[in-house]
Amino acid sequence: MKAAPFDYHRPTSLAEALSLLRDLEDARPLAGGQSLGPMMNLRVAQPAHLIDLAGVPDLAGVEESDDCVTVGAMTTQRALERSPVIARHCPLVRDALNYVGHQQTRNRGTLGGSLCHLDPAAELPLAAAALDAQLTIAGPAGVRVIPFAQFSTGYLSTSLDEDEILTSVVFPKTPPTAVCAFEEFARRHGDFAIAAVGVSLDFSPDGRIADARIALGGIGAAPVRARDAEAALTGRAFDAASQADALGCLAGLDCDGDAVNPAAYRRHLVRVLTERAFAACARKKETRA
Repeated sequence: MKAAPFDYHRPTSLAEALSLLRDLEDARPLAGGQSLGPMMNLRVAQPAHLIDLAGVPDLAGVEESDDCVTVGAMTTQRALERSPVIARHCPLVRDALNYVGHQQTRNRGTLGGSLCHLDPAAELPLAAAALDAQLTIAGPAGVRVIPFAQFSTGYLSTSLDEDEILTSVVFPKTPPTAVCAFEEFARRHGDFAIAAVGVSLDFSPDGRIADARIALGGIGAAPVRARDAEAALTGRAFDAASQADALGCLAGLDCDGDAVNPAAYRRHLVRVLTERAFAACARKKETRA
């Protein structure tokens, strides 16, 4: 199928883009188009106006400050994949990108597009959840900043108003004392994940876990943090006992299911993937020692 007819707009400033969103009826912003394009071709989405953000300056790029990394929403996934700043200070994002589609889609797909589409199986929202990312959003009323944890309002739905644009994402720098791992299961590489796990563990000088972050994807409308499992690790040595306790916290995990991948199967996958992520973190920690 082909997309329904629409009018195309290419603003050259954020103010112009916001004005178009405000004044045009049934308008949608276009980032990389890797999700919206197929939806339009299938006529799941039929906006009357398409506002291409590719011509808006300052919406792309990676900037490092003392304690965080700010990424423009229009930064492509390929640019993130090749960024030494991301590799050094946001290694979980870099690990997650290994599973995002294929290079052709990463060449066009953007960070902001992935977060705003908010597919339950997407890798970048999972990394944003694990790292407590902050989202900067521009609209007619000005600029607001919200934590990613407050962004989802349901399946493929966000708290972004129709006349607002996500402009940047702020990731706190991962401490150099931390190790991380990203694991997912899909039928084929590049397919949507059935389940995914992102783990980041920071260690104190005595070798105990000072901060544990475990984010789970593919089990609900949006990524979730395994808070009980994180608490089971925090303050303890990263050994078989603490890992077993953390994995035990996943036994009663609330998971969505369907006829192909029932909830019990997804719950099993999450436990297996978390165990694999723990093993990867242990190997990285051992390598550093």
